[in-house]
Amino acid sequence: MPATVGRRADRLAPVRRVTRGIDRRTVVRAGIVAAVAYAAWLAIGAFGRPYNFFDMKIYHGAVVWWASGHELYEFIAPGTTLGFTYPPFGGLVMLPMAHLPVDLAGMVNVLASIAALAVVLAGLLRPIVERLGWPLWFTVGIATPLAVALEPARETLGYGQVNLLLFALIMADLIGLRWRSRRGTHVAPTDGPLLRFVYSGAWAGVGIGLATAVKLTPALFIAYLMITRQWRAAATAIGTAVAVTAGSFAVVGTEFRAYFGGVLWQTERVGAADMTPNQSLAGLLARLYDSIDTPGLLWLSFSVLMLALGLSRAVNARADGDELTAFTLVGLTANVISPISWTHHMVWVIPAIIVLADAAVRRRDASRALTQRAGQGTYGGPPGVTGLRPPIWYPTLTGLRHGAAAIGLYLLFLISPIWPYEHQLPEVSHYQDGLFGALMENSLALALILLVAALPWRPGAEPAFYVDRFGRQAAPGVRR
Repeated sequence: MPATVGRRADRLAPVRRVTRGIDRRTVVRAGIVAAVAYAAWLAIGAFGRPYNFFDMKIYHGAVVWWASGHELYEFIAPGTTLGFTYPPFGGLVMLPMAHLPVDLAGMVNVLASIAALAVVLAGLLRPIVERLGWPLWFTVGIATPLAVALEPARETLGYGQVNLLLFALIMADLIGLRWRSRRGTHVAPTDGPLLRFVYSGAWAGVGIGLATAVKLTPALFIAYLMITRQWRAAATAIGTAVAVTAGSFAVVGTEFRAYFGGVLWQTERVGAADMTPNQSLAGLLARLYDSIDTPGLLWLSFSVLMLALGLSRAVNARADGDELTAFTLVGLTANVISPISWTHHMVWVIPAIIVLADAAVRRRDASRALTQRAGQGTYGGPPGVTGLRPPIWYPTLTGLRHGAAAIGLYLLFLISPIWPYEHQLPEVSHYQDGLFGALMENSLALALILLVAALPWRPGAEPAFYVDRFGRQAAPGVRR
């Protein structure tokens, strides 16, 4: 018997050596990440729709058709009226998947999109978790499945769309702008020229340029860069977009002329404005008027108003040192004013939720610090008045409305109440289920408009510019 026990101990010795170095807290955290991922999977099954890479099949069929010698924009998916709607550069980017089975191409897109989302979340959450002292891997491990379960992400993955990849390109420029503002702080003396170039952030603008060449709506970020006088990033974005677009003309001139000469203006290729998944301002107005078409003059008037509001608030957010909120406001504004914004386009609610949650935490931490000062007798009040203490509810309820807004926004885009009230003219009126049904069918569009008008920013949270010792903004990377 003792010999048997000894042999068993010898066999378990390597396992013990491995597990001895693993902290119990790490194991618990890994279990939490796994549980959250499983819960997200269940939520997608409960609130999502049947997914079969519908859009990916159109893209795949189009590039296969194109690769076999036909013209790209003449392709119409069997059983539908839908064809390829991206610019020629987008077709060139997707052309390699013509050599893959459609299901494999869809899975590659899923894996690449989730990986891109995880990298973006790591970049966005890192300043927050460093301030709070949380492990980055654990935070990103929880945030990624939570984000994947939301309507924009699960629709993007399930339909084989590219929105998360474009989102990653744009947010890469945000990270680049941060690095430019702290030029040299990420570089070690042993880093080579490539790492020095990457950490310099000199490439900021390339992501926006590439995203604009694939899909036109990211061009609003170029306008934002110009309004905020980030000239180098704006010039880089414009140069990148022009270069790849001109390159596509040199390679596929026929498709270039077909797209910009006709396909770009054929809005009926993507569907009717009043379709329920179109949660833009144009879709909202069409459904409110119970019409297939959007009332053009009214849409134009409100779009100009929302554009001015969104960009002005983005400029103010950046001036107060919150570039993440500024980018988020620009992305949300693009969703609102675009004639067609399907639910899978609305990936900008992900950073909006992060901003709201962080605003709640920052306000609560500030109130706690104020309460501690009160306990030490240093809580200030009006001149000549001493002995004041903050209200007893102050540390508890401060930030509550921001936290409640973050949770409410997450639940709205998790449950996505538009689908039980989906209607399609002329068969069924959008008021078929009364006022409540109309409200639910337009709930995501209303949430986007509210976010553009009221999303708070966090002064000094993550500036993408250098502030000198006199409090003046200096050009990125310049030390006075």
